[in-house]
Amino acid sequence: MSDIEESPSPLKSRKHVVAIAIFSAVVVLVGSGGVLWKQSQSSESTGITYDTLSGLKQAKWSSNITRTFTADYLTVNTNDIPNHKRDAKYAVPNAGIVVPDASTANIIDDPTKAQDISFEIPLHPKYVSTTTDTPLGSIGLMISGSVLFNPYEGDGKTIAMSSNFSLTDTDGKKVWFVDSCSGHPTPNMGQYHYHALSTCVSSQVDKTTGPSHIEGVALDGFPIYGPRDAKGKLVAVSALDRCNGIFGATPEYPKGIYHYVLPQATDSRSSIRCFHGEVDTSQIQQMPPMGAGPGR
Repeated sequence: MSDIEESPSPLKSRKHVVAIAIFSAVVVLVGSGGVLWKQSQSSESTGITYDTLSGLKQAKWSSNITRTFTADYLTVNTNDIPNHKRDAKYAVPNAGIVVPDASTANIIDDPTKAQDISFEIPLHPKYVSTTTDTPLGSIGLMISGSVLFNPYEGDGKTIAMSSNFSLTDTDGKKVWFVDSCSGHPTPNMGQYHYHALSTCVSSQVDKTTGPSHIEGVALDGFPIYGPRDAKGKLVAVSALDRCNGIFGATPEYPKGIYHYVLPQATDSRSSIRCFHGEVDTSQIQQMPPMGAGPGR
């Protein structure tokens, strides 16, 4: 884990938010540690502001991530090189190809390179009714030090995980487009990124049974978890909203919080498709080209 750099200045005073949700006159109190549930939420409540500071401090961030906490933001900087194994070689698009397959790709040595990526993550994310579609590019940071992308390839419709393929190198070994960690680098810039739940990340904080812990944070400030709830049960995709989010308790927020889930899926639900929190679009870093031509 990296050292946590705390802001030397005192925290700005901030009033806890009291939100009233119309669930049979249910009152929801918002403060440090998430939401205190008076009744199980059967529908989405908008306008709730959460305090994520305590949980994000508990997260097991990779040593290549520097963190600075202030009253309202977590500023993170990473070189984007994941703290787990990568493949020695990757299948990448031929020149001019946006979305490759086995007939339009070639094999190169792992092109992953150190990046200089910074985000300013709100520590008081606000859940809103209007969603913002996640773009092609960085939509969050995982505890491994690498960024998360949405499910899609450069055309915005081909799903990376379900369209994965391999080529065979001169030694007769399979070389994959997306590796076993659910990630791959862009060949030109060498930016490594994920498109789905990565067991290479979840294994760093989770046991094979038991609850999922924080695996990252989205740019709107809401935490990202693996596929299990606080009781260790797999979260059904049908229980998630269209953004892959859900209200509920987690190990870091036992009183409950809205959070994103990366389920065990290889379809369009494999990653976050939209933000349900207010998001500063200036924080979004667009997808670098994947091939030598335009697009990815």
